[in-house]
Amino acid sequence: MKKYIKIVFAVCFTSVVAACSSSDDTPNTPSPYEQYGTPFEKMPAKEDAIIYQVNIRAFSNAGTLNGVTEKLDAIHDLGVNVIYLMPIYPVGVLHSVGTLGSPYSVRDYKAVSAEFGTLADLRKLVEEAHKKNMAVILDWVANHTSWDNAWITDHPDWYQKNDKGEIISPPGSGYADVAQLDFNNQEMRAAMVDAMSYWVYSANIDGFRCDYADFVPQNFWSQATTTLRPIKNQNILMLAEGSKVNHFAAGFDYTFGFGFFDALKKVFKEGKSATSIQDANAAEYATNYNNSQRIVRYTSNHDVNWTDGTPLQLFGGKQGSMATFVVAAYMKSVPMIYNAQEIGYAQKIDYFTHTPIDWSTADAGVLAEYKKIIAFRNSSNAIKRGTYKGYSNDAVSAFTMETDTEKVFVLSNLTNSAAKYIFPNTLSKIAWKNAFDNAPVTVTTEITLEPYQYIVLKN
Repeated sequence: MKKYIKIVFAVCFTSVVAACSSSDDTPNTPSPYEQYGTPFEKMPAKEDAIIYQVNIRAFSNAGTLNGVTEKLDAIHDLGVNVIYLMPIYPVGVLHSVGTLGSPYSVRDYKAVSAEFGTLADLRKLVEEAHKKNMAVILDWVANHTSWDNAWITDHPDWYQKNDKGEIISPPGSGYADVAQLDFNNQEMRAAMVDAMSYWVYSANIDGFRCDYADFVPQNFWSQATTTLRPIKNQNILMLAEGSKVNHFAAGFDYTFGFGFFDALKKVFKEGKSATSIQDANAAEYATNYNNSQRIVRYTSNHDVNWTDGTPLQLFGGKQGSMATFVVAAYMKSVPMIYNAQEIGYAQKIDYFTHTPIDWSTADAGVLAEYKKIIAFRNSSNAIKRGTYKGYSNDAVSAFTMETDTEKVFVLSNLTNSAAKYIFPNTLSKIAWKNAFDNAPVTVTTEITLEPYQYIVLKN
């Protein structure tokens, strides 16, 4: 496979570079790749996505793409419609992180790592996911490569260098296992966009989660998204792992809720008021004027799971983590779930080694609760597309999501003590139902929520 990929690259690279070298705009040259597969007809609208992050090394005992394919039914049954695969590419051998190295140290942008399987395995995963109405997006690492990536020797001018002419690691990052690319080099940019396009054509993938996005120039992301979107006759989803509002202008659908996650942690770790969460929500949306664009919110991902802890450790055990997930999933967001958090998995996952998740430890009650929360989100246009308004107090995160035909009121006690909540007058007069079972709910002026209790009402 590697030999074939290198031949294709040699054929296409000259024309792509020539078209792009004088401009940051997307080249209008015919693609050297044939489209594998057919467009995915069930792509979710960007507001409707439920993203499930898969750490391939940990997801199955085999730690392979086929191991993911074998469990697609379980992912689908959770209510997910977008699968996000952590990097699938060969990892640099000159690494210093863990026994297998960081998956974000990419040695070859156009290959599937033998650790995970083959291109055929990836194609099968995508095909089977599509049959189950789930899109598949890949992790993309644009900012840097491994030190043994062929670009280092073939194109050293594609990298940033110090005063001595030596290629450098990303400045200020501490990432010694990777080399910083130079986005002033138009040939490198063209090669990068070509490599991203390769996966859309060759594996029929449906978008990218773009790593370290804040540190890559906006005009590169504009170049990439403008090239990628017309490839297939379908929408693709683009997620920036960054917080800059200009990512939306560059063509991304989502940014990352770093500030929101930090606010959640501080409520539990520092006793901050629940109002700080709605403040974080407001800050992340402050200059986003397109209501269809969303912040991806999470209570776990591969980074925070390993460095900070599991949702159980960070957010008050099983009950607290569910109360927190409701807020993250419903507060004008697109929710992202990290593999195994849905079973109440108590162990941190080291993504630099092969550490399989023990799925036999699944907590059936936690899994059922995740399914319930996700199912209502999937059914509610107010949650997915509605207008947000905050009503929190110190203990209770409270807010409405509303469309012309539906209003949802979410209340979640984020403390380990009973908390009183006074209903806003305008909301106390509404004929509410329990969102999960449609049972009528009688609202009084003041209610008491038990520790980590959440209530979701609809009308």
